[in-house]
Amino acid sequence: MDISSYVLLSQEQALRRRLDVAANNLANMNTVGFKREQPVFREYVDQGDTAVEPTRKTSYVLDYGAVHDTSAGAFQPTGNPLDVMIDGPGYLSVEAPGGGTAYTRAGFVKVLENGDLATAGGQRILGAGGKPINVPPEEAGQLNILSDGTVNGAAGPLGRIAVTVFADETSVDPRGDGLMNGTGGRELPAAETRLVSGGVEGSNVNAIQETTDMVEILRAYQTSQSLANSMSDMRKQAIDKLSRIS
Repeated sequence: MDISSYVLLSQEQALRRRLDVAANNLANMNTVGFKREQPVFREYVDQGDTAVEPTRKTSYVLDYGAVHDTSAGAFQPTGNPLDVMIDGPGYLSVEAPGGGTAYTRAGFVKVLENGDLATAGGQRILGAGGKPINVPPEEAGQLNILSDGTVNGAAGPLGRIAVTVFADETSVDPRGDGLMNGTGGRELPAAETRLVSGGVEGSNVNAIQETTDMVEILRAYQTSQSLANSMSDMRKQAIDKLSRIS
């Protein structure tokens, strides 16, 4: 292929990436705590052979991954006083399946049979200092969660739900099981923690925006295909003319 074909191919790969991200956003528009993603691209400039053509430059599209839109989703009341929404940045820390720590914005909270607070998926929620929060059986029906994350029972505080923030959101990646991996996080102190109990955070995906993006992507892909077909026709015509000359 010539250089123009490689340029078009890099563009079409970028369009496919954008389409995959938009489709994933739409698929998660009703997922609690989901943050829409935005693909990030960079321009790569190939200088070519400067000895032959010193002014020639070719630009390609490079995929640099995706970043999260950290804007808040709407508060969705659930009627469960244990459910929480994080009012601001950060994630709940939970024990990841298989070990380690994972993160989530989905604030469905329940009490396991052993008394530990956990997510709807059964992952234990980690409190301040990375320790689970255990609730005595006699206090399981008398819990309330304060705005700083403190879990109160009938006899007083039982622990505090920790919220972890990341200076670089690009270090937070989906695991594929509804949880996130992250590195370099910082646990917020009680004075900086803001939780709203009695509900969860909805997805921040805007269905109209994502659908519009998908239409624009498809149109751009059609334009790219049209250019590719035009270049193919030009090559055929050139070959045909050369064959007649010979």
